[in-house]
Amino acid sequence: MNSIASNLIDIRQRIAKAAQLAGKKPSEIGIVGVTKTVSVAEIQHALSLGINNIGENRVQELVKKYDRIKTKAQWHMIGHLQTNKVRQIIDKVDLIHSLDRWSLALEISKRAALISRKVPVLIQVNIAKEATKFGLLQEEVIPFLQEAYKLPNLAIRGLMTMAPYVENPEEVRQVFRELAALSKRIAELGYQEVRMDYLSMGMTNDFEVAIEEGANLVRIGSGIFGKIN
Repeated sequence: MNSIASNLIDIRQRIAKAAQLAGKKPSEIGIVGVTKTVSVAEIQHALSLGINNIGENRVQELVKKYDRIKTKAQWHMIGHLQTNKVRQIIDKVDLIHSLDRWSLALEISKRAALISRKVPVLIQVNIAKEATKFGLLQEEVIPFLQEAYKLPNLAIRGLMTMAPYVENPEEVRQVFRELAALSKRIAELGYQEVRMDYLSMGMTNDFEVAIEEGANLVRIGSGIFGKIN
């Protein structure tokens, strides 16, 4: 577990350098520790080192770990969310990163209403138009948002994307740049119930470029916890 501590020192130093290039303070960049396959003990250790945002890809894993981890943490659903599983996490998540369709928006709002919550969500955008990735296409986002923001128990708080995996992160800089530009366009529309608080983009292999292009939430898994077996 000592490697988690040293990994975090490295990640934070790299974030600080990227933030400086972007004209931001390191404190403005949130780290979501991606805990897919990571043990409860390792998560507890990361929490003790100041990682307070936990990101899970699967509902089953989130629920299981949520019930076992007593330390206060912010829980993020970052993976594809099936509509029939919303009810399992609606009282647990602090931010859903993967709103990608109308049926899911309806279900989140409906389930949130049952427990008197307004659930913060990010719209997932498939900037690179990858067939293997979920998310709305760029041109679909604003029409979708114009209807989704009217749902009473949904709070749209930003955008998320996953860039294609490449060896050289410079190759996906344009993906991050386009999402940041879309976020700016949405903010300028001035919808009272919509805030572009978060740009969730960048993972272990490309987070520095993402930060330089405007990310303020980065999702780091192997960079903190080591390679996934």
